Amino acid sequence: MSKNRDRADGSAYFLYHSIGMYPGKAEAMAEAFADFSRSWGALDDGQWVRALGLRQDFVELWSRLIGAPKGTLTTAENVTTALYSLIGALPEEHLKGKRLLVAADCFPSLHFLLAGLAPRLGFTLDTVPLRDGESWVRDEDFIDRWDEGVGVALVTFVTSTASHRPDLAVLVEHGRRMGSLIGVDITQGVGLLPFHVDQPAVDFTVSTTLKWLCGTPGAGILHVADPLLKTCRPELRGWFSQENIFSWDLGAFAYASDARRFDHGTPSVLACAGSVPALKWHAVQDHAAMLAHNRALTAMIIEEADRLGLALASPAEEERRGGSLMLRLPEGSEPAAIVDGLRERAVFADCRGRILRLSPGTVTTEDGVSRLFAALYGILE
Repeated sequence: MSKNRDRADGSAYFLYHSIGMYPGKAEAMAEAFADFSRSWGALDDGQWVRALGLRQDFVELWSRLIGAPKGTLTTAENVTTALYSLIGALPEEHLKGKRLLVAADCFPSLHFLLAGLAPRLGFTLDTVPLRDGESWVRDEDFIDRWDEGVGVALVTFVTSTASHRPDLAVLVEHGRRMGSLIGVDITQGVGLLPFHVDQPAVDFTVSTTLKWLCGTPGAGILHVADPLLKTCRPELRGWFSQENIFSWDLGAFAYASDARRFDHGTPSVLACAGSVPALKWHAVQDHAAMLAHNRALTAMIIEEADRLGLALASPAEEERRGGSLMLRLPEGSEPAAIVDGLRERAVFADCRGRILRLSPGTVTTEDGVSRLFAALYGILE
């Protein structure tokens, strides 16, 4: 098989923690964007009706995916803007003089945002640290810091640095006893691991349509549960935040009664249009089979990594892990050179420092895992 053929078949694609692929993705996206272009460029007056219909398709597909009740989910440019919309909308009693609890292995962009908001909104950002030499924050350490002084806790469903999956049910049960609002960043797990906004019930959810959902950048989501939703007054607001978006009375602004209150200016419809094909593809898959395929390949990776002497930087227990596996590269190795060497062999992965991140998904195969380790043997030797 030629190198070009190898590059095209995706069998050694391990980047589902980043973008995500499914069979026919390029063709489906090209058709969706072409349809949008024809619609947007048509010499008629139906552009907005059709465009907003596509956005609504996106919202409904996402709502079904995570069990979000009608009117509790809307679009966002990304996870960071979704969290900003939520935090900037909360009633003062949830934040002022209280602590906002996060783990040190949260997605860094969210920590950057919260650290900047803390002084203005009057909360203390409390970051639960990693233990020395460990790759993820332990559930018990998170719980130990979670007392009645925590107004909001942001839990990471699956971490991007270790693929650690906390016991969400235990954390939410504890948070309810503490009287905190509880939000979950589901970005690194949704689409592979089951998630439902009511099992256990959380107050808000942020995510994107990348990773296991195989969508496009710019297609984030924000879910806010009732009754919290009705109390929120987003500071990032605009004409789409209203019940009637065509109300131009400057003195009569009123928030929409549902999650549309978290909208603001003209929405980014193009990202929704590009992601609807991926969401439709995902909706008709056998999700149990997708997870089983991932688990079979990650078990194979663990076995091969042990033979090569590469330490696991993810939980060994399958139930405490997302769909990715992180391996610790040897001291003195050059991560960038290793990634380049893999790419030359049509194997696609990435590194964070000396941590090699591997996420096998639908297009990845056992042959791809074998080629990964044949390449690593050659590069590391």
